[in-house]
Amino acid sequence: MININTQYIYPQNLKASADLWLWSLKSVCVIGICALLSVLALAQLHTLIPLGFTAGYAFLTIRMDEQTILDFLRNATRFFISTQQHYEWKQQDAARKGVTGI
Repeated sequence: MININTQYIYPQNLKASADLWLWSLKSVCVIGICALLSVLALAQLHTLIPLGFTAGYAFLTIRMDEQTILDFLRNATRFFISTQQHYEWKQQDAARKGVTGI
């Protein structure tokens, strides 16, 4: 009987997303399929427009520090344009400030 000692090495964070180079695995699949369709469109229709959209999507989905450029633009749009900001201004009374008899 041969006893084989098998060792498995896991990443430290098992809940982290699977990344390949600068993209998540889902983005790599989408970019690959879009690139294939873009090359077919280039060969048949002689147009570079689908290839431009694919390159733009590839740029926007570059992942750095668990956030893509597309996520950053989406959050900035939500903060500055689409979501109403709510501010409340209250004046503190003198006793809470610690001001005495001025």
